[in-house]
Amino acid sequence: MTEHDRSTTIAPLPEPTESTQTISRALTRAVWVLWVASLCVLAARLFTGASWEFGGVVAVDGLTVLLWVVVTFFSGIVHSYSRRYMAGSRDLDRFFTRVFGFTIAVLVLVAADHVALFGAAWLAMGLTMAALIGYANGWPQAEAAATLARRYFLASSGLLAIALAVLAWTTGATTVSGIVAAVDTIPTGPWLVAVLGLVGAAMIQSALVPFHSWLLSSMTAPTPASALMHAGFVNAGGVLLVRFAPVVALDSTVMLAIVVVGAASALLGKLLKTVQTDVKRQLGCSTVGQMGFMILQAGLGFFGAAITHLLLHGFYKAYQFLSAGDQVEQTAPTTASHPTDSGVLGVAVTVVTALAGGAVFALLTGKGTSLDSGLLLAGLVALTTLHATRTAVGQRGLPATVRYVVAPLIFLAAIAGYAAVYTAVTALLAPLPLGSPPTELTPVHGVVAAAFAAAYLAVETGVYERSERLYVALLNAAQPPSGTLLTATEDYNEY
Repeated sequence: MTEHDRSTTIAPLPEPTESTQTISRALTRAVWVLWVASLCVLAARLFTGASWEFGGVVAVDGLTVLLWVVVTFFSGIVHSYSRRYMAGSRDLDRFFTRVFGFTIAVLVLVAADHVALFGAAWLAMGLTMAALIGYANGWPQAEAAATLARRYFLASSGLLAIALAVLAWTTGATTVSGIVAAVDTIPTGPWLVAVLGLVGAAMIQSALVPFHSWLLSSMTAPTPASALMHAGFVNAGGVLLVRFAPVVALDSTVMLAIVVVGAASALLGKLLKTVQTDVKRQLGCSTVGQMGFMILQAGLGFFGAAITHLLLHGFYKAYQFLSAGDQVEQTAPTTASHPTDSGVLGVAVTVVTALAGGAVFALLTGKGTSLDSGLLLAGLVALTTLHATRTAVGQRGLPATVRYVVAPLIFLAAIAGYAAVYTAVTALLAPLPLGSPPTELTPVHGVVAAAFAAAYLAVETGVYERSERLYVALLNAAQPPSGTLLTATEDYNEY
């Protein structure tokens, strides 16, 4: 008799008992209390405009309070959701302890001013997330995924430690605020080492290409942990670049390199998503692309836009993962479909809506109204609006009024909402030293814009599907190490 021929007893998951719910209930309540406290601190910040610094160890500024509110909210949702989702787990207390510990590590990270505390919180955050990825004891694939993630996170922490040590040694400061204040005194050689360390750490933590395999192999994590990972953990790369914005923005060439790195991941993440067949892997590739876009915004000099993006992406991706079960279905392969030809009217509505979306964003934020890197940002907003409008207009099942009038108006309202959030976040971050203003346009910006346009046309027209070599290359690029994969249906559904 083989492993899968044995007789098993099927029964519903055990209902949570009072004894198994004590820690989960207490930690869930504690997180929501932290959220309320964070709201109070945010209100005090808005009314007084004050920042608080405690002995060169912790500094509470606009970025800190904003992320405190968002992180505790996401964590509260995950804690509350997990009380039922994880009810049948034998190690319920261990799961909640790790999720709560991860939350505390993030809260410390965004408030840390001393470089030692910052580095320690970064390391703790990574190790705790690796433990959540390998939460299922005795599952070889989960253990392999956790080992892989741990190696990446240790490498990220090592790069950050090198960068912090170099910056502290050359400036004589032991705090993040002290380092950014003395950035002009850093010699070129040590500065370059520090920048490479910072950017490398951010790329690994945010799962940018070619460091995305740890994220795509992390699907062994419980879905609530995945939601916390994609809504919060991967955003740490953007937070790191914002904290050290004056350091990385000291040279325009470095900023251009960050733009290229971000753009490459944004484009590849989109393409990798097209060859995935399961919901969570699609969401993982989407995160790779979205984090690339976040890093791209930082490279353009729009650090406020990067924070805005990570906030909105966090809300979206947390919802997507927590509702992933609703999307699961077993289907046979079919011919790929693309939006149908919407005719002259549809094309006109799509183009006008896209141009209007870019114009609304530019007018409300002031980005894209002059020949600088803001024009590229506004252009990407217009391209996003174009994609959304084309998809809506191509839905023949919807009434014409909805496709040609209601949908474009909704998209323009969404762009206005995004611009409003961006403006509010920028105002909250205004006292922070965020480096130089947007840079002048260069040929590199033009190449990036052309690459986005070409990728959009390739995906929308299905041209990329006609190349078997490209399909195989994308499929291979999206494959994590074999030890983290389940290769048989029976492994998924043993009973």
